[in-house]
Amino acid sequence: MFTGIITDIGEVLALEQRGDLRVRMGTRYDTAGLDIGASVACDGVCLTVVATGPDWFEVETSAETLSKTNLDRWREGSRVNLERALRVGDELGGHIVSGHVDGIAEVVAVADEGDSTRVTLRAPDDLAKFIAPKGSVALNGTSLTVNEVSGADFGINFIPHTKKVTTWGEVAVGDPVNLEIDTLARYVARLREWG
Repeated sequence: MFTGIITDIGEVLALEQRGDLRVRMGTRYDTAGLDIGASVACDGVCLTVVATGPDWFEVETSAETLSKTNLDRWREGSRVNLERALRVGDELGGHIVSGHVDGIAEVVAVADEGDSTRVTLRAPDDLAKFIAPKGSVALNGTSLTVNEVSGADFGINFIPHTKKVTTWGEVAVGDPVNLEIDTLARYVARLREWG
């Protein structure tokens, strides 16, 4: 489990196809305290640590993960939002995020508003019903509040702090974004089906 509060921006150092794709990720985390088998959300995707070094860790991504996320766009030098798994007693500053991406949203508009940036995204049709104004979503692992919704399009506002401590300062029209809908929205919709 995660909170969607990004704690590092990693950098893809190496990619190696070994049946599954193995990725070496540069990080500022103290990797001496990062156990093999630990979970790290990488652009919102829960991945398992399989090796560590002094300033890096490695994860493996399956073909299934690559087919359902935007990780197939990673290249050496790609910058990646990182979050370590939630521990008992940690502050829950965002919302409960599982690291299980539901689909890919597409950035359809970017506009500066003062020092903030308004981004409009288009959700896949089957996920749009789970997105509500003032509700939560996780986008590339970042816990965010939805401003408005129009059909499958929804808007997010990024303040300067968020743009600085995540990769959202680099957003562009056309970018595919890992979308995880709010777990509560998923359960409410399921209960209504049975109601």
